Amino acid sequence: MTEQVVIFFQIVFIDLVLAGDNAIIIGMVASKFPIDQRKKIIFWGIGAAIILRIIFTLLTAYLLQITGLRLVGGILLLYICYKLYVDVIKNSSNDNENIKVDNSSFTKAITTVILADITMSLDNVLGVAGAARDHYILLVFGLVLSIILMATAATLISKWIKKYRWIGWIGLLAILFVAIELIYTDLKLFL
Repeated sequence: MTEQVVIFFQIVFIDLVLAGDNAIIIGMVASKFPIDQRKKIIFWGIGAAIILRIIFTLLTAYLLQITGLRLVGGILLLYICYKLYVDVIKNSSNDNENIKVDNSSFTKAITTVILADITMSLDNVLGVAGAARDHYILLVFGLVLSIILMATAATLISKWIKKYRWIGWIGLLAILFVAIELIYTDLKLFL
């Protein structure tokens, strides 16, 4: 196998794992809203993730050198886990498809998704850039693939969480795992 083929498969695997994290958060947040607002949250969440991925891809060489960046991202994800637990899991018994959510809740949902996008987009870009090394065509391929995967998965996940609440718990645990892994990765550099 050539180096490019190995890198290609590494990027696909990284995108499958890390784009799924973004999709889980966007889907979980969107699941508690009526369908018209759910579509807007998914649209804005994916739009923010696309913009952030492009920015982070352009800054990747610099970002890979910053010690402590993953620690900050992990702590931010812990906060997002707490917010998702309170907003989606804990309040799921009060949800009703016909209830209109006020604009402040909608704004809070968009804010939660964008905070998650910052962390998850950075993690995804760092992972793909690390695998791609100096192969910029493969780096761009990884960026495009992650956006396609995230857009597709977020819509499906929000529908599934609305139907099956236990999926929300699995998503919450997956995000918690990523947060702990990010924190551990940077903490072991300090110790």
